[in-house]
Amino acid sequence: MLGILPFNRREDNVFDMFDRFFSNNADLPAFRTDIRNEDDHYMLEAELPGFSKEDISLDLKEGVLTIKAEHKVETEDKNEKGTYIRRERRFDSVSRSFDVSGIDEENISANYQDGVLKLRLPKVQPVIPETRRIEIQ
Repeated sequence: MLGILPFNRREDNVFDMFDRFFSNNADLPAFRTDIRNEDDHYMLEAELPGFSKEDISLDLKEGVLTIKAEHKVETEDKNEKGTYIRRERRFDSVSRSFDVSGIDEENISANYQDGVLKLRLPKVQPVIPETRRIEIQ
């Protein structure tokens, strides 16, 4: 039983090849992230090449941080008559969400440089109860 693998019939059909390509990549994340634990905070680094800082939005709601990046590119080439020789459009959009419970949400900071978004996520500091002496009368 351990050596049995599912068998998929392969045909030399270009459309089947594209279907296999996209179905095999369906479970890949939208973009790569690294998260490091650094004593009093976490450092999240998200690779977002090709996006500008204005293309990126960070939303925080009910303990969930969502990183979303999107941009639109339009290219247009016309001849002397003003008719299209080529016109292309591309829209890229990626999004990921992260649970940030245990994070001091008010002090999260972000920096974007060279295609890498860096988020500093400070940990919530535990509250140590204060001890006080009560006078006996």
